[in-house]
Parts: sequence; structure tokens; C-alpha cells
Amino acid sequence: MRVFKGLSHLPKFIKPVITIGTFDGVHLGHKKILDRLHKKAKDIGGESILITFEPHPRLVISKDLSSLALLNTLDEKIRSLETMEIDNVVVVPFTKEFSEISAHSYIQDFIVKHFHPHTFIIGYDHHFGKNRIGNYQLLEKVKDEFGFQLEEITVQEIEHIAVSSTKIREALLQGQIKKASEFLGKNYSLEGKVIHGEKRGRLIGFPTANIEVCAPHKLIPGKGVYLVKVFFDDIIKHGMLNIGVRPTISNSNHQSIEVHIFDFDNNLYDNTIRVEFIDRLRDEIKFGSIEELIQQLNRDKTQALSLL
Repeated sequence: MRVFKGLSHLPKFIKPVITIGTFDGVHLGHKKILDRLHKKAKDIGGESILITFEPHPRLVISKDLSSLALLNTLDEKIRSLETMEIDNVVVVPFTKEFSEISAHSYIQDFIVKHFHPHTFIIGYDHHFGKNRIGNYQLLEKVKDEFGFQLEEITVQEIEHIAVSSTKIREALLQGQIKKASEFLGKNYSLEGKVIHGEKRGRLIGFPTANIEVCAPHKLIPGKGVYLVKVFFDDIIKHGMLNIGVRPTISNSNHQSIEVHIFDFDNNLYDNTIRVEFIDRLRDEIKFGSIEELIQQLNRDKTQALSLL
């Protein structure tokens, strides 16, 4: 799979079959569309092209970003797409100026000029151009003028994608990791830098790596204790991760993400690590004493190891 960032150095594609979208999460609903994209390109001896945007369009055009929670970063999206049969991914910089081009210019000066599509696969409710006035019906009117074929992603397929994206976010916020994994077709993951914390975990026999998530709008699962897989350098370990305010040992309302890595006690400060969520062990609880907390952590570890 080739990845192109920007439009300035694109090659001449062979019978391009294109689709456009944010593809947040690259989940099972998206896979249906990407399978269709691949099949069409294969049938005509062409190349499949997925066009996506960075940053997410809502980061540019929305006034209220408080509710924006993304399932993946650009790097995570590309990693997921590498597991699928897509020939090319083109990442288009999304700017305020880009959002204001007319619908006709979007077709002529963006799609046709840069991609010369043989076939354009698009959803029935896809909107584009200034004030989002461009749609499937406009593409239908101009397809002969610009010489491309048009295939529609039906309302049923679109609704499936919308519902599963919503369900993934809801499941993660409720800590329903298994359910989210089923919709995604893979484990949900977070990536971040290990930062200095209060080092209280070490004092009770459970040293933790405190993770500062790199992407500000990345969705953080709901509070609780989770079984996770941890990746750093070329090492893969398992551990248990807590998301919350650590009510037993802290009076702060600041939410932290910290992971205790099994059979590992090296210094990871300033390293970037990635965690994949496997299962949820329990709610975050305020215990009556540090001793009670330690007892529960030992039970958590026993449960986690049994699940593995």
C-alpha cells in the first residue's frame, strides 16, 4: 500500500477507483466498502484509492469541539488500512480554504484534476463543497461530462457504518471493551508518552507507567481497570491499566492513565508506548485503606493472568 500525504506528488494512477471519507476507526462497516473498492479495481485492472483528510474536518469547521472523540489518529488509521487490500491512500490536508471551495470546483479541481477517476464509489448522503451543497445527485449529473463511472453506497450500508461508529464510541465510554472490539474487528488502542507521576504505585508493589496520550481528541475509554497488551520498542508485554482519578491514594480530580506491566520494571520515561485493550476487570473503586487496595490489585492481577 502506498501512502501519499498531500496532492503535489501524486503519480498517474491506472484506472483509479476512488472513495472518500474520514474512516474513523477503520471498523467492520468500513471494511465492507473497502472490500467493494478492492473488488471493483481488480475487476477492471485498476488501482484502488482511499482519499481521507487530516486533520479531521470537524477540527477545522466545528465551533464546539468538546464532543469530538476520535477512534484513531492518522498513524493508527494508516496502520489499520495496511491490513486491507487497498493500493493507495491519499491524505489530503483539510483547511478552512478547502472547506469553502464550491461543489463544482471540488469535483473539477480536486477529484478530476488530481485523480482522473475511472469509478467513484460514494455514499448516497455524502456532501461536499461550500455549505455542503454537493451530493450524489450532482455527481450523477456531471459524471458523463468528466468521464467517470459512479457507484452508490446504499442507505443500508451507510446506516450500518453510522450505527457501528456510534456503538463503538458508546461501548468504549461505558468500558464495554469486548463489544467495541467486535465492531472494530480488532482491539482498541491508545498511544502516548510515559511521563513522571507521583511514583506511589512503586511504594505498594505495583509500579506503573503514566501515559500522556499524544492526540488531544483521541477517545479515552470509561473509568476502570483493564487488561491490556503493551507495545514498546520491539517488546510486547501484558499488564493492567487504570483510567481514573485514583480515589484511594489521591484527592485530585485529574484523570490519569497508568499501566502496571507484568514482569517488567525498567525505566520507560519519555518513551512512547501503545496499549491495546483486551478486557475490563472492574470499576475504579475507593478503598478504605491502602492495604485493601493492595489486596484488590493482587486479585486483579490473578484475574488478568487467568484471562490470558
